[in-house]
Amino acid sequence: MRIAICGSIATDHLMTFEGRFADSLVVEQLDKISVSFLASDLQIRRGGIAANISFGMAQLGQHPVLVGSVGEDFADYRSWLERHGVDCESIHTSETLHTARFVCTTDQDMAQMATFYAGAMAEARNIELGPIAQRVGGLDLVLIGADDPEAMARHCDECRTRGLRFVADPSQQLAFADGAFIRRLIDGAHYLFTNEYESHLTEKKTGWSAEEISERVGTRVITKGKDGATIVTKGEDPIHVDVAKGVSPVDPTGVGDAFRAGFLTGLVNDLSHERCAQLGSVLAGYVIETVGTQEYRLSKSHLLGRLRESYGEAAADEIEPHISCPRP
Repeated sequence: MRIAICGSIATDHLMTFEGRFADSLVVEQLDKISVSFLASDLQIRRGGIAANISFGMAQLGQHPVLVGSVGEDFADYRSWLERHGVDCESIHTSETLHTARFVCTTDQDMAQMATFYAGAMAEARNIELGPIAQRVGGLDLVLIGADDPEAMARHCDECRTRGLRFVADPSQQLAFADGAFIRRLIDGAHYLFTNEYESHLTEKKTGWSAEEISERVGTRVITKGKDGATIVTKGEDPIHVDVAKGVSPVDPTGVGDAFRAGFLTGLVNDLSHERCAQLGSVLAGYVIETVGTQEYRLSKSHLLGRLRESYGEAAADEIEPHISCPRP
């Protein structure tokens, strides 16, 4: 199955604050907020939602087509992704703007404050999916993640027009979008990914109930942090999958992207939704144990061991034939 991953491609600037943001925030004065936090560490890493998902899928043996817009400063990052199995031939390169930047500070409670500079991402609206599908011999699934808003809307429209199955993953853009825009993004999606807060935000802004959204999308995948993930498909009982066991959290940046990478890898291999979520949860565990979204390294035996520990022998045996890691 051929899958395209559309969304942001960025450089992450990740800082650590040894205290708690909550201790410096006065709820009654948030309209006058002016705070500064002394960071104890700075890590500059490769990132961006689409790039992180693509990297994760490639680590599991897939060859996703990465679709997004970057600046001319992307050469080293491109080489990295290609070396790890990601198809970068359909990335647009801006002649005037830098690759996007994500600047994020994490406190001791794993709470985060972040700023995102779009840069070259704004030119993603110029990308057409039709030529990409023609180049790779057709697309079976398109994930449309957080990106330039106009690019997201156009990709969704094009998927509907061309009859391409798509995954709506609006993520951070939900906070800024109005109801009409969100309805345009998710209507007709085969899958809708959100975290628990975003799921409620989607319902509030669209004016659609959970049941109405389920009428308009095939399956809702709702991640719930330490409480795992729930998958809701119309006409079926909800499926809940707990987080993987034996994980030692270090930094949560990119955890949701890794979950999606594992879930989509299971999906393109026709695994059940339960197995997809289990694979996603295990891969997410590797990311939260590292600083940076693409710094983890997989061995097949270790990953299968975590699957067995968390979800049992049957889960590991069923998933094993469908993954291929860099190390045995």
